[in-house]
Amino acid sequence: MGTLTRFSVQPLSAMTRRLAAVAMGSAEPDLVIGGARVLSTYSERILPDREVWIAGGRIAAVKPAGSHKGSAKRYDAKGGIIAPGLVDPHIHIESSMVTACAYAEAALLNGTTTIFCDSHEIGNVMDVAGVEAMLEDAREAPLSIFLTVPSTVPATSPQLETAGGDLTPDKIGALFDKWPEAVALGEKMDFVQVAMGDERSHAILAAALQRGRPVSGHVYGREFVSAYAASGVTDTHEAIDREIADDMLEAGIWLFLRGGPPTTPWHSLPQAIRTITELGASHKRIAVCTDDRDADDLLLFGLDWVVREAIKAGMSPEKAWSMGSLHGATRFGAEGEIGGLGGGRRADLVLLDDAMKPVNTWYGGELVVEGGKITPLLDRELSTRYRYPEAAYHTVKLPKELKLTPELPTEPVTVNAIRTELPGITLGHEKIRLEPANDWQSHFDRHGLCFVTVVERHGKSDGNVAHGLLSNFALKRGAVASSVGHDSHNIIIAGVNEADMQVALRAIQDTQGGVCVVVDGKVTAMVELPIAGLLSDKRVTEVAEEMKLLKKEWEAAGCSIPYMGFNLIPLSVIPEIRITDKGLVLVPQMEIAPLFEDA
Repeated sequence: MGTLTRFSVQPLSAMTRRLAAVAMGSAEPDLVIGGARVLSTYSERILPDREVWIAGGRIAAVKPAGSHKGSAKRYDAKGGIIAPGLVDPHIHIESSMVTACAYAEAALLNGTTTIFCDSHEIGNVMDVAGVEAMLEDAREAPLSIFLTVPSTVPATSPQLETAGGDLTPDKIGALFDKWPEAVALGEKMDFVQVAMGDERSHAILAAALQRGRPVSGHVYGREFVSAYAASGVTDTHEAIDREIADDMLEAGIWLFLRGGPPTTPWHSLPQAIRTITELGASHKRIAVCTDDRDADDLLLFGLDWVVREAIKAGMSPEKAWSMGSLHGATRFGAEGEIGGLGGGRRADLVLLDDAMKPVNTWYGGELVVEGGKITPLLDRELSTRYRYPEAAYHTVKLPKELKLTPELPTEPVTVNAIRTELPGITLGHEKIRLEPANDWQSHFDRHGLCFVTVVERHGKSDGNVAHGLLSNFALKRGAVASSVGHDSHNIIIAGVNEADMQVALRAIQDTQGGVCVVVDGKVTAMVELPIAGLLSDKRVTEVAEEMKLLKKEWEAAGCSIPYMGFNLIPLSVIPEIRITDKGLVLVPQMEIAPLFEDA
């Protein structure tokens, strides 16, 4: 690989004389895209009858149609809209279950040419080595990828969960100093600790702020917004309604409106955008983002889809596309390079139809998507991908024997159960009285329960296993399991019997990571994730097909929340109750609770 990386376009400082000459008409451009309407993110207008002059992978000028009289190569846009490539200001590559090199295919098909990613998932598994491997992967990808350095690894204290990584303030500072792609601090997930003045949390903030790097956030609850902003956080993607969105804007926090498939926890845009459409806020400090997508949803619900959702919610096409490109670039100080069609900017362009759907994508002036399909040039680039270090393929370390279900109570007890609700982000704490029964199935039938278990998989304990009970998950058969249990990425398993749960656990161990469904002792669907228990080594289209089957079997098993919501059940920074390898965690008290209490 190499010809289509971000580094294949020369720095602007090395090209100013040539670009000026092309713009003045004294030198030939490499390419003229004519017959176009141009979407200006600067003036938020669609300008008719324009052509774009490109030289050395950068834009030399946007001129009236017919201005160029020379012999340069031409591309006829046939009246379509030329817009800047989309800029996603907050994503997690690992959520797509593919490598950065593979992720590029879906992004470019969706008109996205730049992303700002937070690799805290692989950091939680492999510490600095994982983050740096992701950066090396990103450098080989045909996509502009920047890092917001993981800030909350682990998400909570070692007393509450076991992670594979521990990114201290010193380690985070070293990543900033070593990697020019490290442009900001990633989402500070431990918002309760930040608001309460936790020393480590604020030392990590200082590592970024002392270097002049912006800080990204993650916060639920209006009562935390002021303290969060006062701590230096200046963006968030977690605005779930218009009121907290409005609070954040007034506190000086950029909003990244998160759009996602409506059946998942990631579609908060329709509510949060009402700060603009109903409360009259300006959109100037608001961008749109995708956050998390699996491989299947990545192809179906890219950032272009989120832009169209913003249009559906009341934004004009010009404003919505600006929120998807220029605004994200501006937030990270990159508007002189990407996000618009001004002279000197990278020639990362998208040809749109009248429905604002991408038809073509140019990356650094090279045509990589045409007619909604990748070109042979991009296909060659995607045929080989970065190989992760060998250690990344050996991260699931389990004892030979583990018991995955709790003992059946012989006396009346009260259960601290975890109640799931759509869309699956927050979880309820439900206390349920259990009278003695002959078997667990009797309790399941009467109270709508199933087992949930978290197994430590980093080899850092003697095999920590925590048992819990899920309420309202509606699993009616077998077991489901995942090595993507946020954020320490231990293995989470739900099931109705020990045998199927054991089959699921050992399937994940055998493949060194994955998500699976088991019925009657057989794996009916599985996405194998051998890289850090998080990533496949296949093309995104292959993984998307595996995901379709997994979702079908997941639904057939009866699960009431999608698997990405299931993966959040161990995320011990979001209310009210979670389960980690150390046990049930009450949030925000950050205390371990027993599964059973005296009735």
